[in-house]
Amino acid sequence: MTRFLRSTTARYPNLTALYSIGKSVQGRDLWVMVVSASPYEHMIGKPDVKYVGNIHGNEPVGRELLLHLIQYLVTSYTTDPYIKWLLDNTRIHILPAMNPDGYSVSKEGSCEGGQGRYNARGFDLNRNFPDYFKQNNKRGQPETDAVKDWISKIQFVLSGSLHGGALVASYPYDNTPNSMFQTYGSAPSLTPDDDVFRHLSLTYANNHAKMSRGVACKSQTPAFENGITNGAAWYP
Repeated sequence: MTRFLRSTTARYPNLTALYSIGKSVQGRDLWVMVVSASPYEHMIGKPDVKYVGNIHGNEPVGRELLLHLIQYLVTSYTTDPYIKWLLDNTRIHILPAMNPDGYSVSKEGSCEGGQGRYNARGFDLNRNFPDYFKQNNKRGQPETDAVKDWISKIQFVLSGSLHGGALVASYPYDNTPNSMFQTYGSAPSLTPDDDVFRHLSLTYANNHAKMSRGVACKSQTPAFENGITNGAAWYP
């Protein structure tokens, strides 16, 4: 991955910028690539957005999709008018692998089990961030601390996290005020911007080959109407 990112930014210096937001427990860089017609300069009126993949190290699909997205964007800039417009008017920050340590020990070809899911200290990074509804007493990890510092420095207007597993676009909130009292019931927990999040989720699902059909990946996993769900309605 590092080789690909470095070679891409060397080949497309006017469209990409590569930087590290920190290091993992085992010292691996948390690489971010900016793809934009102005990769080195934040401009007023030009929004910054971000994608994050591989928070769970044993879920490589997000990592691979984001690497392919980088390649698609830079190779399509001169041939696709929409991609040109997108990169001329947006700065896209892509963190393909937030958990490189977990990825390095994941078992290739295994879709079950938890090997590589957590970071090198055994923490689930997806549940290591501050919680809106309840106190999070878990010790902050280098990977999550790096992301928190990252988003405090850049005012991202939109973010997306890519996981493996269920075929669904999940939108906030992921838990409820009841979580403060440790009563875990699956019920929608809506943000003030629920209409925006639903629109974005439906747009993503409708542009996916299968997601909007609401078909489960496996018999044990739930199906989702229109391929979307409120996070707390799925699981708190």
